[in-house]
Amino acid sequence: MYYIRYAFLGVLAICLITVALANRELVVLSLLPGPLAELLGVSVSVTLPLFAVIYAAIAAGLLIGFFWEWLREGKHRAEASRRRREVRQLEREVRRVKGERDKDKDEVLALLDDGAPNR
Repeated sequence: MYYIRYAFLGVLAICLITVALANRELVVLSLLPGPLAELLGVSVSVTLPLFAVIYAAIAAGLLIGFFWEWLREGKHRAEASRRRREVRQLEREVRRVKGERDKDKDEVLALLDDGAPNR
């Protein structure tokens, strides 16, 4: 299994390096289109290699997707948390009931009852 993982990572690295070498040209990345930048008086632009823009867009897409899924799965996390609290409460109640049941029994018999399967 490790060989498959390393082979996949190697192929992925080769693909990323190939894309980077094929897209080394410099491009101007602007925050706003020209007329809108002139209207607002904000002209922010940076010159980067094209592969850096591509990789940054992929990374931004992944981060947005992870955040979106985290928000979407919030109801599932809340339900799991509620169920964990309920299980802890029921476990405490079972321990309390067993303690009340076994308070007059011999300690050895109480231990044997705890290990016996429920019928």
